[in-house]
Amino acid sequence: MSAEPLLRLDNVSRIYGDEVQVHALDGVSLTIESGEFVSIVGPSGSGKSTMLGLLGLLDLPSLGELWVTGAAVSELTDAERSRLRGDVVGFVFQQFHLIPYLDARRNVETALLYRGLSSSARRRLAMNALERIGLADRADHRPVQLSGGEQQRVAIARAIVTDPALILADEPTGALDSTNAANVMEIFRGLHSPERAVAIVTHDPAVAASAGRRISMRDGKIVADEIVRRGDAGSAFGGTLGDPSATSTSGTLS
Repeated sequence: MSAEPLLRLDNVSRIYGDEVQVHALDGVSLTIESGEFVSIVGPSGSGKSTMLGLLGLLDLPSLGELWVTGAAVSELTDAERSRLRGDVVGFVFQQFHLIPYLDARRNVETALLYRGLSSSARRRLAMNALERIGLADRADHRPVQLSGGEQQRVAIARAIVTDPALILADEPTGALDSTNAANVMEIFRGLHSPERAVAIVTHDPAVAASAGRRISMRDGKIVADEIVRRGDAGSAFGGTLGDPSATSTSGTLS
């Protein structure tokens, strides 16, 4: 592992409201290293989405500090934070957020528009990303011409085209049937590498069981941080794994 963790939250709280305050996150400390595959689970209102916004540099802590690749986020300007987010994080959402009048390739290219690349370079990188998730032959299809599973795969290609160190996914299988959900999770496992972490916010136990580490949240706090032990590499969806079990560990909490 690198000297600096990929992400570190140090006693972070996110508070909304003035007279009546809501602690969406309450004193959370957490470290995510390069190469980890993490699921973040919990009931509605537990703080999962707030955590995702902070990890993705879309929001700032009210208290405490967030560190990304060794940089204290509170000390960055808005422009520096946006640049760091573009360099480090790739986002995948439940509802895909594809532009309906652009074909798959051009949707993937939108992640590259502000990088000063030539149109040919953007096209090449977008096609490489689509090839990686098995959709190069659908590059000229608009979202309405693609299935839900294919649209989510285009969204994944858009997230990885910048080669981010972290992929953040918010309920990426929530709008999919079980077959497409299994296919999407297989893609995430293929994208996970020693140089890239994957963090998935989910309500789905099968998705959570597919990750190597499960972080459980309730009332804005982390209530469990567990290593998920599995038999062979594979998916809890299709039964190719043994029944997953988990053991609690404090070693990954700061």
